[in-house]
Amino acid sequence: MKQHQALTEIPILETKNYLLRGVALDDASRLFAFMQDKITMQFITPHPVQTEEEMEAAIKQYLAKFQEQKEIPWVIIHKEDGALIGQFRLHKLHMWHRKAEMGAVIQQDYQKTGVMTEVLGVILPYVFETLNLNRLVGDIFSGNEGSRRLLEKFGFKKEGVLRHTDFDGQAFHDTVVYSMLKHEYEA
Repeated sequence: MKQHQALTEIPILETKNYLLRGVALDDASRLFAFMQDKITMQFITPHPVQTEEEMEAAIKQYLAKFQEQKEIPWVIIHKEDGALIGQFRLHKLHMWHRKAEMGAVIQQDYQKTGVMTEVLGVILPYVFETLNLNRLVGDIFSGNEGSRRLLEKFGFKKEGVLRHTDFDGQAFHDTVVYSMLKHEYEA
């Protein structure tokens, strides 16, 4: 994708077992089912959505940011049974600077089952070949060992630790910043 081209619709990406399609308002109840769960969200936010209405508002915000070319929000669908099992977003998307951050939430039953390994297998080519971005960032809470292993498995480089970036009501948490550059992806 050339820098001056605008995204007009959220592309569908496919892996062996999963389909990534654009999030829609009617996904709110299925997303809320796991995005309100404190255990599922423990490495994402200390304040998960509390109501389906909050989830709908979040989806509207994702879609508005897509219209502004600042985000690409997907849901992850299990191809075998059609279950909505997660969300993946490229956010803080900046086409001029050719960079984005990624964020994912996977339903607890599907965590540590290889979902994100498959998803990153299609996201990385999309980011670096189709969108022609130069930098992709993954920020994770320091205690998120699964995400750390995943990012390192794909060759993301640890850039550093941001100290006490998030407060969960009881304790502060550090954020570890990982990134991959286009030339690293190509190597």
